[in-house]
Amino acid sequence: MAADQRIVIENCSIATVDAHDTEYPDGYVVIAGNRIESLGAGRAPEGLENVVRRIDATGHLVTPGLVNTHHHYYQWITRGLATDHNLFDWLVALYPTWARIDEPMVYAAAQGSLAMMARGGVTTAMDHHYVYPKDSGDLSGAIIRAARETGVRFTLARGSMDRGEKDGGLPPDFAVETLEGALTATEATVKEYHDDSFDAMTQVAVAPCSPFSVSTELLREGAELARRLGVRLHTHGSETVEEEKFCHELFGMGPTDYFESTGWLGEDVWMAHCVHMNDSDIAAFARTRTGVAHCPSSNARLAAGIARVPDMLAAGVPVGLGVDGTASNESGELHTELRNALLINRLGAHKEAALDARQALRLGTYGGAQVLGRADQIGSLEPGKLADLVLWRLDTLAHASIADPVAALVLGAAAPVTASFVNGRQIVEDNRLLYVDEDAIARATRAEAQRLARIAAQ
Repeated sequence: MAADQRIVIENCSIATVDAHDTEYPDGYVVIAGNRIESLGAGRAPEGLENVVRRIDATGHLVTPGLVNTHHHYYQWITRGLATDHNLFDWLVALYPTWARIDEPMVYAAAQGSLAMMARGGVTTAMDHHYVYPKDSGDLSGAIIRAARETGVRFTLARGSMDRGEKDGGLPPDFAVETLEGALTATEATVKEYHDDSFDAMTQVAVAPCSPFSVSTELLREGAELARRLGVRLHTHGSETVEEEKFCHELFGMGPTDYFESTGWLGEDVWMAHCVHMNDSDIAAFARTRTGVAHCPSSNARLAAGIARVPDMLAAGVPVGLGVDGTASNESGELHTELRNALLINRLGAHKEAALDARQALRLGTYGGAQVLGRADQIGSLEPGKLADLVLWRLDTLAHASIADPVAALVLGAAAPVTASFVNGRQIVEDNRLLYVDEDAIARATRAEAQRLARIAAQ
């Protein structure tokens, strides 16, 4: 849409998720080009020029688009396996299969993962891809191509592993890269695809996988590479008690101290999970403004534990939400994480005071924008920010009797997405994707899942 063309959305409830949690029970949003031009209570201002579309959003809640901060798309084609394992056993069971992936598999899996998220209100997605088997094709390019076709804003966290079984790691030796190979390929990916402009649709982060699959040298040199290139850093951290034990046995310290010793704490870093954090760990994250991708469903699926999200937020740690890989969260949807973040955290020490519905929505929107380093551009509905927003229908049987629209969205059944806009462009209409064929993607993912299963069985 041209910069001088406008879309007007009216007669809706609005949760802006701005610094004051401003809400309008009956309001409007004006999109001009790819930006939010204005919003407020009542009807849109009279006399607006170049209005190309008006949307009567009666019965809807408008929110910022959801921001996913941790995912592994390739796992879409290995869903439903090892369903009763903890993390380490699950990884050992699945690494030999994952090590057989190739470009067509990764492309189809990325399509499936992105489609499921986008039709459920995600406007900014990310993928932490770290499995690069030899001669498997252009995996990073395939993932980015799928994101562009779906129409979402996207961060590729170019992952890597160089600690195989012979070096005390979990991945099989044939599934890892060399230190030099991983760094060279990561730098090439950043230089080819990363866009640091305000309205960038594609960004790249440097993302060695985890302490138990990456050498100290790859962590340290990866951090140096990211800062030389001016991009963000991402990895897994403090996910399980087994990881804590691994770090103490191998490095003589816990995960947070180990990460700090390798340059992996800072406002340009975010880590997935962070379940097993003591008070000093949380203080270190708060002091350095290191971000956290909270993945409640995956943490429960793998019996990892309950992350101390209320304590992190109270300390000032930036926290967003993540789907995590769909082999440990088979639904693959972020809007379910709003509900699960609230419910699971209430099982912890803070009980009913742990999180409320608005805090959960903030985790899935502005919190995610913070940890991706894009809070100035997305994550809240404010004039001048990018037009990434979602219209949730709340006047059907599932939600009509819930008076509070934010509570309806977070605690109720999954709300239908009537429209989702990214960069001012609509990508979802009436719960269907506009630019990719969901049925064709379903067939392709099933075919590639079956092909991978046959190859892995050989």
